[in-house]
Amino acid sequence: MIDRLLGDVTSRQPVPDPSFVLLTGLAALALVTWAWPWVRLGLTVVHEAGHALVAVLVGRRLSGVRLHADTSGVTLSRGRPSGPGMVAMLAAGYLAPAALGVLAAVLLADGRSLALLWGLVVLLALLLVWIRNGYGLVVVLVAGVGVGLVGWYAHPMVQSVAAYLVAWLLLLAAPRPLLELLSAGRTRRRGSDPDQLARLTRVPAVLWILVLLAANLAGLVVGVVRLAPELLHR
Repeated sequence: MIDRLLGDVTSRQPVPDPSFVLLTGLAALALVTWAWPWVRLGLTVVHEAGHALVAVLVGRRLSGVRLHADTSGVTLSRGRPSGPGMVAMLAAGYLAPAALGVLAAVLLADGRSLALLWGLVVLLALLLVWIRNGYGLVVVLVAGVGVGLVGWYAHPMVQSVAAYLVAWLLLLAAPRPLLELLSAGRTRRRGSDPDQLARLTRVPAVLWILVLLAANLAGLVVGVVRLAPELLHR
């Protein structure tokens, strides 16, 4: 079993035809458009994982992560209530999906679809340790088991579809929550990450939203260049 896992992670799979990449991108766009609650739940998992990872990296004490049925989530940590570490942790949530999407695109462009799938299983397993509510536990466990089953048992074509869908979904969906925040009123933005960043830095929440949105759109462009460079030459 260990030998097979190591072989999967270190091996390369054939990079699919451009038409396959484009079709999975269109399928992901359809999911972002018509199955948004489910996509947003997955995005929230990555969002909170981003908070948790950066909290640990900047020396904060991670208390736990909660995921809720309304697709919201919260990451609790202890440490200084202000300063660069707190700012980095708050900003990481909305940056995490695009960052992971770019990493996924880089792996797929190098023929590493199985490495991507097993990497996701590892990330979900690490996140599972920090989940502090039943709903979140079920969501992360189901996601991890589902991806693991695809990586272990599925046909190579199904594995490729899953890997490319994950990459496209992360890249295409990442800007949408920020666009929704941008169109929301100040009252609805209260308590959001940009609102907390505004209180810490005295930079308006709207400006934070625009900066984070620009970073996500830049990630989308980089991801498309890696996944489907032929689209830029037509």
